[in-house]
Amino acid sequence: MTAATRPELRVTRGGDADGPVVITGGAGFIGTNLAGRLLARGEAVTVLDNLSRPGVDRNVRGLKDRFGTLLRVEIGDVRDAATVTRVVNGARRVVHLAAQVAVTTSLQDPLRDFEVNALGTLNVLNALRTSAAPAPLLFTSTNKVYGNLDDVPMVRNGRRYEPADTLLANRGIDESRRLDLHSPYGCSKGAADQYVLDFARSYGLPTTVFRMSCIYGPHQFGTEDQGWVAHFMIQALAGRDVTLFGDGCQVRDILYVDDLLDAVDATFDNMDAVAGCAFNIGGGPDSATSLLEVLDHIGVAIGSPPGVQAGPWRTGDQKYYVSDITRFSTLTGWRPRTGVVDGLAALRTWLQHAGLPSAPDSAGRPEPAPLAAGAGGPER
Repeated sequence: MTAATRPELRVTRGGDADGPVVITGGAGFIGTNLAGRLLARGEAVTVLDNLSRPGVDRNVRGLKDRFGTLLRVEIGDVRDAATVTRVVNGARRVVHLAAQVAVTTSLQDPLRDFEVNALGTLNVLNALRTSAAPAPLLFTSTNKVYGNLDDVPMVRNGRRYEPADTLLANRGIDESRRLDLHSPYGCSKGAADQYVLDFARSYGLPTTVFRMSCIYGPHQFGTEDQGWVAHFMIQALAGRDVTLFGDGCQVRDILYVDDLLDAVDATFDNMDAVAGCAFNIGGGPDSATSLLEVLDHIGVAIGSPPGVQAGPWRTGDQKYYVSDITRFSTLTGWRPRTGVVDGLAALRTWLQHAGLPSAPDSAGRPEPAPLAAGAGGPER
């Protein structure tokens, strides 16, 4: 079965209609935004998070202050199968975001990376498999499962890389692209990705995979390792230099977080059509931008160009990755609505209101500043 082929499934109908939406890793960047949207609609939410990242405890406190008992918080780890089983049982839907998210960290500690990303995902899947009424699952994978795309001929067009193939440049990378797992992070997320698809095929579970491009937006305090769009904006607003690893002509199709949440809604609204499938999810060709171009936009937004320092290319970095979102759009009607300029402006406004991170910690990562209730911490 290729990644683009839907298996013949008899999807198990399940999920407790009166149960909560369970969000693993729900205290992080995407999870905080998703929980806030669901809670504002009056939907019960259970967040499972080990609160290991600095600042994320403030996320759940802010949500608790706003929504009270509609939100349940379980402090636990997806590596703990018993905890996962208890939390997932009786869920209406499950969105599995909990992960070790940085390539650099995976290189330093590949065993922990595997345990969190691969074993943690298997724990979630097995909990659903053994549930009396398995809830539909959305798993967030990564474009890193496609490797660094070195076999795709590239040309440099001004301040960005593009595929030499015009059709590919116009549409982006689709799901028929073979998997090519680079770095321990790519391997662990790729293994989890395949388990999620196979549990649909082998057990009839209603599962879907998002192979995501770069997500950005409010509640994101990015670092050099993860959340580069927000990291660039934070550095610029604080008057600090941005380090560009590589030449800065790398291209990504950045996606504003509200558009990602629309895609989450579209998935569960169309589960019969998307179960057992993996989809490339990003801003698509209309939101394709190079790192240098993002810095240009930030300079315009804040009134002065950020300072830049040069760094070496990093393991597994793709010169170009843009999602072909055609298949998911066709099946669900979803399209991104937020352009790059508007999205960056919204991120700038939120960061200025929430407060910027302070000086870097001992590991070189900026710590989040004290935030108002409901504001977010670092990215998950």
